[in-house]
Amino acid sequence: MAIEPYRPNGEPTDSEKAFDMRIARMFDRWQYKLSRGIKYIAIAVAAVWLLLNVVPSAWQFLTTQELGPLILQLLGTMGYLFIFIGFQFSLMYFFMARTRIYWVRPGETGISFADYRGNPEVLEAARRIVTLLQGAKQFKQMGGEITRGVLLIGPPGTGKSYLAQAISTEAGVPFGYLSAPSLTSAFMGMGSIKVMMLYRKARKLAKEYGACILFIDEIDAIGGARSSSLMGSGAMTGMTPAANAGGVATMMMGMGGAGSGLLNELLLQMDPPPEDTTWYGKVMRTLGLRRKKPDMPPVLTIGATNLAETLDAALLRPGRFDRKIVVEYPDAEGRRDILDYYLAKVKHEPLPIDRMMSDTINYTPVAIRFVINEAVIHAHFDNRQAINYWDFTRAREMHEHGLRQPIRGMSFEERRRIAYHEAGHAYAMVKLLRKQRLTKVTIIRHGNALGFAAWKPEEEIHTSTKTELLHRLQIALASRAAEELFLDIQMSGVTGDLISATSIATFMVGAYGMDNTLYSYLAFGQEAMKSADIKKQVEVILADEFRKVRRMIEQNREAVIAIAEALILRNELTDIDVNDILHRIEATHPFVNSVDEAPRELREALPIEVITDTYVPVEGTIHTSPLSEGSVPFERDPIA
Repeated sequence: MAIEPYRPNGEPTDSEKAFDMRIARMFDRWQYKLSRGIKYIAIAVAAVWLLLNVVPSAWQFLTTQELGPLILQLLGTMGYLFIFIGFQFSLMYFFMARTRIYWVRPGETGISFADYRGNPEVLEAARRIVTLLQGAKQFKQMGGEITRGVLLIGPPGTGKSYLAQAISTEAGVPFGYLSAPSLTSAFMGMGSIKVMMLYRKARKLAKEYGACILFIDEIDAIGGARSSSLMGSGAMTGMTPAANAGGVATMMMGMGGAGSGLLNELLLQMDPPPEDTTWYGKVMRTLGLRRKKPDMPPVLTIGATNLAETLDAALLRPGRFDRKIVVEYPDAEGRRDILDYYLAKVKHEPLPIDRMMSDTINYTPVAIRFVINEAVIHAHFDNRQAINYWDFTRAREMHEHGLRQPIRGMSFEERRRIAYHEAGHAYAMVKLLRKQRLTKVTIIRHGNALGFAAWKPEEEIHTSTKTELLHRLQIALASRAAEELFLDIQMSGVTGDLISATSIATFMVGAYGMDNTLYSYLAFGQEAMKSADIKKQVEVILADEFRKVRRMIEQNREAVIAIAEALILRNELTDIDVNDILHRIEATHPFVNSVDEAPRELREALPIEVITDTYVPVEGTIHTSPLSEGSVPFERDPIA
């Protein structure tokens, strides 16, 4: 026999307490509930009385021969106009204001975690989200709150939307995909209505399937940071420069800030107040017969952006996008995994995977898939059933450099100018780069570039030293030095080089603290980088580095001339070609590091026959090997 717990002074049991609490709730605020009930009963009685007494008399009056037909005709005309105008507005809304959203039921995406490759840490974070969605009820019973928003941050092509689809498939919930700009509208206030209807649909599906995922791509298009003042308001804020450092102040356009209504509605829908979503719950709560907190169907909003720094702070606070996942370029092992995955889907000959991993540093999964597909296209038009490494290389070069489009009517003088311009770049790359290597130099048009010299890192690089930045600056200015030394001209094609050099020098002075200062102008935003003080310092750095690279090219003129003349004959040179030329030239004229050594007397360049006697042009292009060395996305110099 169980012993009852001791209750001093007749203390009630738990069941008695629960019963008393239920009775107390029933009679709590009884006067308001009674008046509300009387009001509803009175309205119902009045409606029944009107239906039984007034409506028949009114119908009899309207059907009389004198007034009835006239009123009926008037009502018919008004009804026709109302329906016609309403139909026009409905069509206008349907075609111009409706949201372009694609709803996918569970399992219809065909994408799972097994298809997402290259970022195992990101995949593990996604698995946790799926676990929470599948066990939402148990998680709530523990006292936890389901994540309402996940923000995927990363460059284009890293697989953000792909990951969101995989999450919906694994969780077995509906998936809604839309682009953020589709929520905007030409009609005032229509954006807010779109957001409200969108989440109403999502909650309806969440109630049916247990949860729902809403993916908003390019969310920065509607979630940009709002300014604290409106146009013409004359408002003065107390924000200090430090508090606004690096911030983005955007004008509230659209009739005095109405454009921000869309963002406000999005903020509300992502973290809404508790409300019943069923008609029964709404009626019971209106009558005061339901007091417990409504159970909102879980809707997970996944946003994707590559401009997270521009998003509004209210959008990033806990309770909205409180979980942020950075989706970056895959590392070496990630690229191997991606290559193995996509190569398994196509027929191919034995391929050097390690070399292909090096070829694709800084490639996104989408870029790797594209290159492999282009390789299949090359093999198909070559009447082969399997791709080889040469197909992969040609596809990769087209992806990096653009379509090869020779200009057949270009004069010899024009080709000579471009050749010496690119020879300056190529020579500086070979001598100044330590972690990168020259991969290709050409005077054949690719895309918008009349010629370029391309280089790639030999390993993944995440930081740069001051010396490395100065070397890159010298490489950018080497083209102008070659033009002045060998052609005695200045070409317009140096525009991109000057932009690159100026950008590097400006950030060295204004952001990186590499000019004998620890002061960073970025603390006050990008506009501060345009100050006159920075311009003077940048001019000094550019002039100094130009002098250094000009001296290096001047003291090693034979090698630069050899590269340029070989380009005139071949149109294109690989890294193997350039290294072979330099090896032969430097056997008789050793390299002079003009930065460390005193200038020496200028020499006459060797005759062109000496450096080209072993080269035979083949249709204007040279390929000494199927690129036996790896390469990656590059920095190149376009000639405008």
